[in-house]
Amino acid sequence: MNTLFAKSGPEWTTLAHHLLHVSIAAKAFAKHLGIDETLAFKGAILHDIGKAHPAFQQRLLGKSKSTKVFRHEISSLFFLSVFPENEHPALIEMVVGHHKSAKNDVGEKGLLDLENGYDYVDHHLGKWDEWSLYGIELLNQFGIEAKPIPVEQALQNLETAVKFTKRKSNERGYSEWRGLLMGADHFASAVIHDTQTFIERTFQKPNLSFYERTSPLYPLSQKTDYKSGKKHSIVVACTGAGKTDYLFKRCKGRVFYTLPFQASINAMFKRVAKDLEKTNPNLDIRVLHGASTVVKRKKDEEESVLQSLFGSAVKILTPHQLAALAFGLKGYEALLLDLKGCDIILDEIHTYTGVSQAIVLKLVEILKIIDCRIHIGTATMPSVLYHKILHILGDDVLEVCLEEAELDQFDRHRTHKLATFEDSQGVIFDAIQKSEKVLVVLNQVEKSQVVYDSLKKIYPNIPILLLHSRFRRGDRNDKERQLIGLDDFGEPTGEFNTSNEACIVVSTQIVEVSLDISFDVMVTETAPLDAMVQRFGRVNRKRTLDTIGKIKNVYIIAPPEGKKEARPYDPDILQKSFNALSDNEVLKERDLQNKIDTVFTEIDFLNIEEHSKFKSDGRITIDKLTHVSKSILFELLDIDSVACIREADQEEYETSYFERRLELEIPVRYFSVHKMNQSEKGNKPFIIPDKAYDMEKGLMLKSIKEENLDSKYQLL
Repeated sequence: MNTLFAKSGPEWTTLAHHLLHVSIAAKAFAKHLGIDETLAFKGAILHDIGKAHPAFQQRLLGKSKSTKVFRHEISSLFFLSVFPENEHPALIEMVVGHHKSAKNDVGEKGLLDLENGYDYVDHHLGKWDEWSLYGIELLNQFGIEAKPIPVEQALQNLETAVKFTKRKSNERGYSEWRGLLMGADHFASAVIHDTQTFIERTFQKPNLSFYERTSPLYPLSQKTDYKSGKKHSIVVACTGAGKTDYLFKRCKGRVFYTLPFQASINAMFKRVAKDLEKTNPNLDIRVLHGASTVVKRKKDEEESVLQSLFGSAVKILTPHQLAALAFGLKGYEALLLDLKGCDIILDEIHTYTGVSQAIVLKLVEILKIIDCRIHIGTATMPSVLYHKILHILGDDVLEVCLEEAELDQFDRHRTHKLATFEDSQGVIFDAIQKSEKVLVVLNQVEKSQVVYDSLKKIYPNIPILLLHSRFRRGDRNDKERQLIGLDDFGEPTGEFNTSNEACIVVSTQIVEVSLDISFDVMVTETAPLDAMVQRFGRVNRKRTLDTIGKIKNVYIIAPPEGKKEARPYDPDILQKSFNALSDNEVLKERDLQNKIDTVFTEIDFLNIEEHSKFKSDGRITIDKLTHVSKSILFELLDIDSVACIREADQEEYETSYFERRLELEIPVRYFSVHKMNQSEKGNKPFIIPDKAYDMEKGLMLKSIKEENLDSKYQLL
């Protein structure tokens, strides 16, 4: 038998090798889920047997010019009769939809789409008597006794699968078998030859005893009610009170830890990995970046949010990645199985607004239905939102907050109001003269780039750093390391956060969460009050017995009136937030809740029921073996939801493994890049001109144009 491949370069994974590793993953997942391991093994072997077909092999090797549709999973179904009839339902569910929606696929290549379209059978059957023998040989190699199948039987097998799929796809709900196979296939494809090594680390409960540390500086660390038998938690506490530790102490199993910004999950990942290193020497902790795989087909797009490495002990991610559940996007069944019964930390929930807030509330609903333990952390939460969450979670909730006397220990900022950014120039100049560290926070990436350029000209001899979400992830890692000012051993480098000299950091709202930095002065644009208070927490953050009671200054620039200038926020909320703050007065923590509630008197919990496939009454309204191909997330959320790469990085990206690929990706909004070409590898990032990226300033959207592409890369 000639060498048969399952994957092209750079891996060039053989078909036998791939089937072996998917089967290892499938059995492990089935054991965890308490379902038939032997049946999971058989589905894993059967799912890609159709890749033995010459049409697939020739296409993989670049030897085919055929434009005919070929779906290897359909050719796999010809082998169904090898297995007992009572196993056929589960096997069909695993095979038929592990890549495509069984019907209404965005590329019209699902089994039932082809069934209704044209005669696809002969092409997928091909020279059956010849190539099917390779499949039979593979099945026998894996201990599945198989004899040659007559062509009449092969056709009958496909007919059986078509009838079953038609019937099943008219039922509502989700397929556990499909989710298991998709998760196993994605897992094995991500780690290639290391599947067994990685599998041994899956489904481990992390040892979270590190977070039982106590200190009088962190009032939440002194509380013992975290041992409460209540299932869920809502923790309201100001920045620096020990909220993260407390949320982890409430967890009993594997943990999904969510933060609102992609850029902030890097820092939290490093922090948690360091915290847990000693008590968890072999911990599988993952940071899951929010870039979706988006495939353009015809006039439509399909978003896939399949997560690598099902079963990790701790995952740090953004809620965008969990939203696949609500909308039934590709891979949602695998994600649902991975989440079942886990602890979910939704931290910094106050920073969500509008549609994002509605989606998070819908996620709380769904996570409760699948028996997750939900722990919500916030620095400040509007009462109307708090009561909405309580209503969803029910009575089984531990509610935690600080007493007024404890809150008084966190008064640390004096607020000042400025009419324009230009009015802050004197403030910045005075701070530089005093060798103070200045943090400037803008609400839009483009504006932060302009301000950075301006300050570089004014202070050419002062260290200045720009940080926002639209850098290559590897570059942003370096910039975060510079900003935090610690080396790999946790020792101060004397840069920025640990500097004793004047310096300036210009950033967007990504500094609001998870970055453990403490600056001397802040100049910030107005944001919604709850988010702005969190932003203030990056100034005078370092707590010692000596610093308690010391006050530092934050300067707030009056909000713009227009909607475009106010993005991504609501102009009315910005104005109310600005009005709620006093000028030249200490901001009292005990007064914050009242101020918050004057800003957020009501919240528009945008009704996403019409889009959600999981309804509030418990119904699931998606057809089995299908997923929603057209992602509505792009329409609902104005977030950096896809990835792009520089044209100069394309060759390295396409020949590297997934960890290096992540470092080369730049998060970006879909509609900023959707007209550009895409790579076929990894997350299928869009290719942007090198001219659109600057190492100091990051991605520059206005330069993402086809005419800026370099002709030498086009020729290559």
